Amino acid sequence: MIESSALPKHVQLSEMLIREILAGHLVDGARLPPERRMAAELGVAVGTLRRALALLEEKGLLQRVQGSGNYISARPIVESVYAFFRLELADGGGLPTARVIEVVKLPKPPGAPDFGALPVAHCIRRVRLLDDIPVALEEIWLDARFTDRLKAQELMDSLYFYYKKTLGLVISRIEDRVTVRNVPDWSPKAFPMKPGAPAGYIERLGFAQDNQPAEYSRTWFHPVLARYTIRLQ
Repeated sequence: MIESSALPKHVQLSEMLIREILAGHLVDGARLPPERRMAAELGVAVGTLRRALALLEEKGLLQRVQGSGNYISARPIVESVYAFFRLELADGGGLPTARVIEVVKLPKPPGAPDFGALPVAHCIRRVRLLDDIPVALEEIWLDARFTDRLKAQELMDSLYFYYKKTLGLVISRIEDRVTVRNVPDWSPKAFPMKPGAPAGYIERLGFAQDNQPAEYSRTWFHPVLARYTIRLQ
């Protein structure tokens, strides 16, 4: 398997903090540790932490009080790289990363909804991790009109971030259907569920900025390790 390219470190850190806030682990009004101590605890440079905190401040999730410190301003909904990523650890939160199993161009899968006029799509199969714990398998189909080829080594942990940065494609909305489905036979040994075992199942249709379907995906997730979560304002 191939490790997906990580997001920039300060973006990664801000996304981790956002997910901790949304999960209720960092509550409204909580005072963060002093920046130097917090950076040391997280194993990052102070400058990297400050860039991450600046992103939180831009999103209205952090209030800086001169001479006092940094305070959380929790909100139920916030703009985020992982705004459409609905899986969390069982107790909430968890930083998403991914390991690519394969990337191939194939005829679109039978029974899939329409997601573009071309008969072929790029199929991306990945193991999805939260805080380095394998919790899900992803099979993502991107209509081939957006690019002739995809390289596994260039994909990022957040495909939507990659689409926007590299392909000019913005997934502007999604439709999810959540049921139960058996783990597929291509499940690698690194995934803690065997092929054929019943798992949580998410079928998703992603729409581009022109409101046309662009991507279809299927996700099998471990029902004990992870949960599907939506927060409404």
